[in-house]
Amino acid sequence: MTDMMTKEQRRKNMQAIKSISKLESIVSKELWKSGFRFRRNSKVLFGKPDISIKKYRVVIFIDSCFWHQCPIHGNMPKSNTDYWTKKLERNISRDKEVDEYYKKNNWNIKRIWEHEVKADLEKVVEEISAFIKDAKNK
Repeated sequence: MTDMMTKEQRRKNMQAIKSISKLESIVSKELWKSGFRFRRNSKVLFGKPDISIKKYRVVIFIDSCFWHQCPIHGNMPKSNTDYWTKKLERNISRDKEVDEYYKKNNWNIKRIWEHEVKADLEKVVEEISAFIKDAKNK
């Protein structure tokens, strides 16, 4: 199936996608209210984690169900399947590379799915809080 947009329309559409999602903003706002201090999307750390605390060696990634191919909600677009298959498979392999890097370097890494945040924000914030506190006490 062919793309319904011109190349210029598609380019503008893709440029409009922001690197910081609303979900990240919601979660980080709640963590900040809880008294945690952190950096968002730190370019100096491998994989630009959504939330990072260097002092405790903590990195947290909030993964979109589409872009990171959630086993429950991830779906493949029906058009341009070759492109999307390569793109999304590369995202998954990059996630594995990032996980291995942080584990190898003794960092505490946590991944959260988009649907978890949407289903129960409070629970996610509690889990992250406990995760950070645990890393702090190591």
